[in-house]
Amino acid sequence: MKNDRKRTCLLITIPILLLFITFNTIPLLRGVVYSFTNFRGFGNYEWVGFRNYIDLFSDARVGSSYIFTIKLAIVTTIVVNVISILLALALNSKIRAKGFFRGAYFLPNVLGALVVGYIFNYFFTYLVPALADMAGTGALKSSILAEKNTAWIGIVVVCAWQAVAMNTIIYISGLQTVPEDVYEAGSLDGATGWKKFWKLTFPLIIPFFSINMVLCVKNFLMVFDQIMALTKGGPAQSTESISYLIYNNGMKGGQFGFQSANAVVFFIVIVIISVAQMKFSGKKEEQL
Repeated sequence: MKNDRKRTCLLITIPILLLFITFNTIPLLRGVVYSFTNFRGFGNYEWVGFRNYIDLFSDARVGSSYIFTIKLAIVTTIVVNVISILLALALNSKIRAKGFFRGAYFLPNVLGALVVGYIFNYFFTYLVPALADMAGTGALKSSILAEKNTAWIGIVVVCAWQAVAMNTIIYISGLQTVPEDVYEAGSLDGATGWKKFWKLTFPLIIPFFSINMVLCVKNFLMVFDQIMALTKGGPAQSTESISYLIYNNGMKGGQFGFQSANAVVFFIVIVIISVAQMKFSGKKEEQL
């Protein structure tokens, strides 16, 4: 019986492991190897050692993409988590048609990121300026995606609009683990409104908050589809994320080796940020 179970586990695990190694581990290792070459994506190549990594730190375009991506990740993470907490509190309360609203708000997450991006591109480029012109508002008569100072706001809006749904579900799950006894005891002590949330609810959903923060930062650091659909890194490379730069210059610009080095560094940065977030969140949970 034990041997049959062991054989079944192996039959299930080995194909999955082989697929993971084939489509994840091997490409990852090949990318690391190419990062030490001048490979252009085709033809022959030569070993250049650490030259690509050294050049990364003197490339102004790479530096700008890191600054933009980190700024976008921080702002969008804050926006998404604030909206998600408010939505979760509303959907977890006693309201009419709760089931309908829980289904309706999740719709953006079902749609593909590229589809959502192209819809919002049309919205920002044509509908908003037309409505602004009809209302006589000069500020929005031109597309926000066409201006260097405002294009990133459009990306934040699209990323947040689609990410709020999943984060809200996680917060709702956290709110449903809070015992009613806690609120009853808090009401006896006079805890209401903001004080009730900050002193009672939030400390008990800290683990769910930590999960959302880590996932948000990781996902927004890797933003690609929204930029591809909305701005393609423009105007004047002002919205060029790291992922888009790696794709655009690596696959189409003949910098495969150089952008492979960029991808390796980016991977290390994401791991460091994620580990730091988890350690910080873990300390907060222990204090509470």
